[in-house]
Amino acid sequence: MQAVGIICEYNPFHNGHLYHIKSIKKLYPDSIIILVMSGNFLQRGDVSVINKWDKAKIALTYGVDIVVELPFHFATQSSDIFAHGAVSILNSLGVNKIVFGSESNNIKLLSELADIQINNSLYDKKVKEYMDSGCNYPSAMSKALKDINGKTINKPNDLLGLSYIKEIKKNKFKIKPISIKRTNSYHSKELTTLITSATSIREAMKNHFDIKRYVPSVSYKYINENITLDKFFHLIKYKIISEIDCLDRYLEVDEGIENRIKKVIYYCEDLEDLIKKIKTKRYTYNKIKRMLIHILCGFTKEEANRLNNSIYIRLLGFNETGKKYLNEIKKNITLPLISNYSKGKNYLDLEFRVNSIYSSIFDNYKQIELINLEYKSKPFMFENGKNR
Repeated sequence: MQAVGIICEYNPFHNGHLYHIKSIKKLYPDSIIILVMSGNFLQRGDVSVINKWDKAKIALTYGVDIVVELPFHFATQSSDIFAHGAVSILNSLGVNKIVFGSESNNIKLLSELADIQINNSLYDKKVKEYMDSGCNYPSAMSKALKDINGKTINKPNDLLGLSYIKEIKKNKFKIKPISIKRTNSYHSKELTTLITSATSIREAMKNHFDIKRYVPSVSYKYINENITLDKFFHLIKYKIISEIDCLDRYLEVDEGIENRIKKVIYYCEDLEDLIKKIKTKRYTYNKIKRMLIHILCGFTKEEANRLNNSIYIRLLGFNETGKKYLNEIKKNITLPLISNYSKGKNYLDLEFRVNSIYSSIFDNYKQIELINLEYKSKPFMFENGKNR
């Protein structure tokens, strides 16, 4: 049986994501769909508005066959590290195609640019020159590629797609990248058509606008409130002040930015205020938010170095088709396959920590529910249209 992979965050799962799944089923009707999904903290420095267990249920409801979690130490890092974890997991699960949204919808161009990144020594030299001149990494990368290839690539889904293709090429994985044209702007904050960006949906939630038309019904059922990183601001502020002289131990606290944080943290009213006060040209908005997540969760550079090659497969849920596929390929899976906390404790201690922190902003009943799910739950079995 052929397997198609999706890499996602689903923040939240919306009509565009449903279109993506339906498109895959139309293109590859005899394949199963395997989803590698970020958990409760995300690559662009956000927190998930729906917890990972409910996101898994939503994905299974709308046609995904297997849902696995992308570990925190990949899910909250740069696009290349994010891709390294996600693509490696899909490869171990026997996926032969990855289908992703793309602004350019030009696999040939993305493949050419990936070859430049891997094989052209001039690329690294130019990236360093642009970063030395004050550019952040994504801008330096785009400028270097344009200098060499003459083409500009700077849209978020294209950049992620480029990272996926580069990871496939570097490791000689037998995976074919497939793109689906993205028709709306990822950064748009305006609700326009029924297929709109996750950013616009979160913005609408923030402004108490009804988003029912823009998300499938099951997804809507699980959206209770607009959960944002700002809700953790007082915890972040406490953590920074209590460790004011050792902030540089945390991942992405680099280039002396800890000194800027020390100067302003006592006077910041909220997260946006803190970000504005420490922002520099070298730091993207998303990188600063990721940095704050790492401080909040106590994720150090030492821990990141230790875990960056620690790749495992944690099952969150599957249906009958997915279960059958897993049984067929189990002997060929090269990564640790974890279906419960007790057997995967050595791998999942970090996940327990960060998701206990995520649960801390909820009421006591919800906190207990999420903590219990983290270490007591087995993968959801989706059967006859219902989770059990």
